[in-house]
Amino acid sequence: MESALVVLSGGQDSTTCLYWALKRFGAGHVEAVTFDYSQRHRIELDCAVRVAARADVLHTVLPINTFAALGGNALTDANIAVQDSTDAQTGLPNTFVPGRNLIFLTFAAALAYSRGIRHLVTGVAQTDYSGYPDCRQATLQALEQTLRLGMEYALTIHTPLMFQSKADTVRLARDLGALPALVDTHTCYNGIQPPCGECPACILRAKGFAEVGIPDPLVERFRKP
Repeated sequence: MESALVVLSGGQDSTTCLYWALKRFGAGHVEAVTFDYSQRHRIELDCAVRVAARADVLHTVLPINTFAALGGNALTDANIAVQDSTDAQTGLPNTFVPGRNLIFLTFAAALAYSRGIRHLVTGVAQTDYSGYPDCRQATLQALEQTLRLGMEYALTIHTPLMFQSKADTVRLARDLGALPALVDTHTCYNGIQPPCGECPACILRAKGFAEVGIPDPLVERFRKP
């Protein structure tokens, strides 16, 4: 039976994709990889470990410190505050880490190659992608072709959430039985728990749960009795 490697950030979307992969490929045929890129919200690394352990999948953490050395964005540079606005020149939010998904998936593909895995799963979404160009379907299709050619390897990139809204993602997590696992996830760009509730990622996550009418397990975890 074929196997899959899931890029697991420790967030809501990648956790949902992990459970999607488990349903699609079966227990024992799914692995996860997480990237330590010196992100400010490093708490997501611990979350990824807990999510992978809960799902009982082999989990690999790979270090990539180049993004921090490059700087220039709010996710790796402590001197840049997270803002819900776009750059006047690029039109992108300051949480955009240039090349992040391209690098992640390239390293994931290399790991998959070494393990004989031909399916990559990532939680990028064009619908709610916050203006990130490396979350678009055209980008992922081009990257898939590049990886196939560059490695002479029949690799497929799966993007189950590509055209799903955050509400759709919440519904999918519910249907896959992934809601309990979301208690261990992290989305807040400010890297705090309880989540700040004010950054773009927190607002988008809250909007999805509100539209479906389901309490967010993470928020409920910190709610005072």
